[in-house]
Amino acid sequence: MKRVGKPSRALGVVVSVDGPGSLWRDAAAFAARKHSGQLRRDGRTPYFSHVVRVAMTVSEVFGCHDEETLAAALLHDLIEDTTTDYDDLLERFGKAVADMVAVLTKNMSMPEAAREKDYDARIARADWRVRLIKLADAYDNLLDSVNDPRGEKELPKRVDACRRALALAKRDQAKHVASRDAIARMNELLKKYADHK
Repeated sequence: MKRVGKPSRALGVVVSVDGPGSLWRDAAAFAARKHSGQLRRDGRTPYFSHVVRVAMTVSEVFGCHDEETLAAALLHDLIEDTTTDYDDLLERFGKAVADMVAVLTKNMSMPEAAREKDYDARIARADWRVRLIKLADAYDNLLDSVNDPRGEKELPKRVDACRRALALAKRDQAKHVASRDAIARMNELLKKYADHK
């Protein structure tokens, strides 16, 4: 997908923004616009901070710098939490990114138990990068528990989400260094929450 910038008034030329990092930069700007006005459960933190932390976890904590993965991490909650649909993402970011985001979208029309089972099954069948993003999402949600007004009550659910993400990603560790690193980091984090089963 070719991306071309707008003419620069100062220089009078068209500046190309296609190149390394353009996909995730575009995804960050798009996600920021779509999540505008949404807040985390603490009622004061912009929701966009969560998707940025998930992408930063994928990149800086887990060591995966793949642009499609970072873009999907930034966009991972859009279908579920905004008016954005699959076709919007397909047109703007391509099939690989749109497919990853679609897999990371829960079917909210299903009862919770069936929804979670369906969600895990789709993640299990997906590209390994989906499982990496899911690990980063669960990792950030657990770390962000300190800001959740529901506090201790939500910890067991978040710990369980981390364990489910780990179980799904274990098969990837032999082939993907980022998955191996992510699993190690998640296990380290879970040791701190050993009392919350």
